[in-house]
Amino acid sequence: MTFFIFLLACGAAATTGIIFKPGQWYETLDKPGFTPPNWAFPVAWTLIYLLLAWVGHRLVAIPGSQVLLALWAAQIALNALWTPVFFGAHRLFAAMLIIALLWLVVAIMVLLAFKLDVISGLLLLPYLGWLSVAAALNFAIMRRNSW
Repeated sequence: MTFFIFLLACGAAATTGIIFKPGQWYETLDKPGFTPPNWAFPVAWTLIYLLLAWVGHRLVAIPGSQVLLALWAAQIALNALWTPVFFGAHRLFAAMLIIALLWLVVAIMVLLAFKLDVISGLLLLPYLGWLSVAAALNFAIMRRNSW
């Protein structure tokens, strides 16, 4: 049951991507050569959200996971915030600050998760990897289009 509660939270965050679509504005931006193809984003996020729900489900059952669960809540809130700031408000610098904080929260989650539950730590690694690409992309787009 807890898996579905965490999946619902992930679904709520994913909804921002439905409401605030990249659209024409994003297509016209000067993007770096390492920009993933458009089809990769929904595939990656679907997998990441499933892994995040699984991590949350695992953590609930582990004594001493309160800090990790608080970080889980913080990351999903930051995750949900980034999309409307970047795609909705077109605030590239503010989005960069949000994704940098999100990356930091997830990196701390990975470190703490490995100490408490190796499987949860491993399940978080694809998220941290994808956030690294997304942060680099956000930064490159901000540099290329804000000056």
